[in-house]
Amino acid sequence: MSNYTKSTNFATKDNLSSGNPLKIVKGTEIDTEFNDIATAIATKADLASPTFTGTPTLPTGTVATTQTSGNNTTAIATTAFVQAAIALLYPVGSVYTNASVSTNPGTLLGFGTWTAFGAGRVMVGFDSGNALFDSAEETGGSADSLTISHTHTATFTGTAMGTHRHNVGSNDSTANDGGDPNQEFVRNSGSGNGPTTYTNYESAGTPAGSVSVASAGSSGTNANYQPYITVYAWKRTA
Repeated sequence: MSNYTKSTNFATKDNLSSGNPLKIVKGTEIDTEFNDIATAIATKADLASPTFTGTPTLPTGTVATTQTSGNNTTAIATTAFVQAAIALLYPVGSVYTNASVSTNPGTLLGFGTWTAFGAGRVMVGFDSGNALFDSAEETGGSADSLTISHTHTATFTGTAMGTHRHNVGSNDSTANDGGDPNQEFVRNSGSGNGPTTYTNYESAGTPAGSVSVASAGSSGTNANYQPYITVYAWKRTA
């Protein structure tokens, strides 16, 4: 912008005596002043809806009109407008996160009351169809896993197989003669040349005993953590 400075001091001409040629106002003087004024005016912004070029600044202490929220024109924005616009991005109830700076957002952003939020927890989207997630700020889950797999030891106590009898008919004349006990038969009935019934006492039989199962199993902790990354989280409360 150009500032206008007079080239001719016309007021001093009034004090000159008559006949002094300097007392006369020349057309060139008037023309020079007019051109300087026109140049200065052409480089000035209008008072109403001015369009600035270059890098416009406001004088120190000047207060401009704060625009309304949502104004997306090229109107000049004051710091109050900018602050209000940022605040709209984080209404009360919003969560602010930062991956490296732990400073309270009230200090970083310059507005609002903030409290640390969600320590040690991940966030899950609201789901009205799931009782676990159908209320805002509902909490649940555990950092330690439940027993997801384990083994038990079974112990058998007692006689593996009991003794029982098999009745067979035989004419073996060597039965009950003290031979191999697995092949030894004891006469039960019969005589002469007719069929005779014998009993073998060495055959395997029905198991007898009990089985006990140990109640203690094996489990672990921290097995149900999903992949995660730690950030600083804050909730705006006011």
